[in-house]
Amino acid sequence: MICTACQKVIADGSNFCYNCGARQPTGGPIPAAPTQNRKKLMRSSTDKKLGGVCAGLAAYLDLDVTLVRVLWVLAVFCGGTGLLLYIVLWIVLPVEPLFVPVVTQTQTTATP
Repeated sequence: MICTACQKVIADGSNFCYNCGARQPTGGPIPAAPTQNRKKLMRSSTDKKLGGVCAGLAAYLDLDVTLVRVLWVLAVFCGGTGLLLYIVLWIVLPVEPLFVPVVTQTQTTATP
C-alpha cells in the first residue's frame, strides 16, 4: 500500500502512515505504486579530485564528500589497501553521465 501524502510504501490495511502520520483513506481504489529510482554506484563526473571515486561513493551513501575523502586517506595510510581499492574502483565503476539541462525555446509573437 502507498501513502497518499508522502508516497512511501506502508503495510496493507494501515489507517495511518508510519512515515508522515497522514490518515489513509479506507476503501476505494488503491493508488498505483510510483516507479522507484534506484541509486547506482558511479564515479562522479563533476566533483572529482582524481578519479571521482570518493565523490561517487559519497553520493551513493548520502555522506559528505570531505568525510569520505578523509576516511579514504586514513585507509591508505593505515592499512595500505585503500590505494589498491581506489584504483580498482576507478577502473570498474562507470562514469556518471553529465547532466545537460534541456532548454526549450518559447515562440514569441510580435505585436504590430
